[in-house]
Amino acid sequence: MEKKRLMIIGAGGVGNVAVRKSARMENLYEVIMLASRTKAKCDAIAAEAGPVPVQTAQVDADDVKALVRLMETFKPDIVLNVALPYQDLPIMDACLQYGVDYVDTANYEPKDEAHFEYSYQWAYQEKFKEAGLTALLGSGFDPGVTNVFTAYAAKHYFDEMHYLDIVDCNAGDHGKSFATNFNPEINIREITQNGRYYEQGEWKSTEPLEIHQNVDYPRIGGKESYLLYHEELESLVKHYPSLKRARFWMTFSEQYITHLKVLEDIGMTSIKPIMFQGMEIQPLQFLKAVLPEPSSLGENYKGQTSIGCQIRGIKDGKERTLYIFNNCSHQMAYQDTKAQAVSYTTGVPAALGTSLVARGIWSKAGVYTMEQFDPDPFLEELGPLGLPWEVVVDGKLAFGE
Repeated sequence: MEKKRLMIIGAGGVGNVAVRKSARMENLYEVIMLASRTKAKCDAIAAEAGPVPVQTAQVDADDVKALVRLMETFKPDIVLNVALPYQDLPIMDACLQYGVDYVDTANYEPKDEAHFEYSYQWAYQEKFKEAGLTALLGSGFDPGVTNVFTAYAAKHYFDEMHYLDIVDCNAGDHGKSFATNFNPEINIREITQNGRYYEQGEWKSTEPLEIHQNVDYPRIGGKESYLLYHEELESLVKHYPSLKRARFWMTFSEQYITHLKVLEDIGMTSIKPIMFQGMEIQPLQFLKAVLPEPSSLGENYKGQTSIGCQIRGIKDGKERTLYIFNNCSHQMAYQDTKAQAVSYTTGVPAALGTSLVARGIWSKAGVYTMEQFDPDPFLEELGPLGLPWEVVVDGKLAFGE
């Protein structure tokens, strides 16, 4: 197979992992271009990545014309977008204009509204189909691996899946009084909006962090877990109509929630612009500037993450439960890619999903989420790439019907 040219847009914690992992795929890639708003970040990552050569460039991912110009210069065969979620649409537009396959890790949300859903990107279905291009959405861990876990369960373990609970625990300690594990702006927008889950054919809303319960995580133990809305629920209930209920849970420490509540009460998590010294600023963007950079947390991070899917359903007329999950050590992630596990668990699947599209293993013209492709090739390579996964059949789950 002729070697490919890969362009990666975004040089944060996830971009760092995706570049380092992709640059080790010397049988697949001839050269990689890493581009972001801050070229110095790209240069620092490129200097330590290889053996595939990594070029760098400065680009504004909101600027479609600038993106197309860069594509015309570099001539990529595939583009991986690990920039901010509200830059998804300009990058998709640029890929359509240039004519190149597209992969991202998180669905679009408007810059001025804490609201994310797939409708914005699903609207591109016909455009990508007509262009003969693949757009793979949500190739991170959740969304991403959780979608693949669900597809794998449906393919190999169930005739019908009825109850799905996605559980996400970070039991690590970074030693800071308050920090977010990925982009603070996106992280806080996600947590401070209303919760939402799917039950009996309709979406039900909750107050932010209103519903919570203790969940026992493998090799970690019990952690308080909070119901949030997460985008993979939208595509999973669409593609698995037998689901009667689908929910997403994430752990937060008491200290984290206390800090967040104080910041929210004084207006620092607001995305509504205010005037400050004659300039219009968004309080949340200012907060992001003073919080620790997530990519800086890796070196001293201890402990592990645990993310998986707990599923109840029917196989051969009998009830069955399944828990499929990955545990990832922060220390291992840092040794492998100089990143903490939250960046690692997103960056590794981003590199893997991109490689499957680049190799034509996952290839279909149009816009697709991860569960719409065969899960087996992805999961065959996920463990060797650094994220081994486990399956427990008919064990006790945290959630009843």
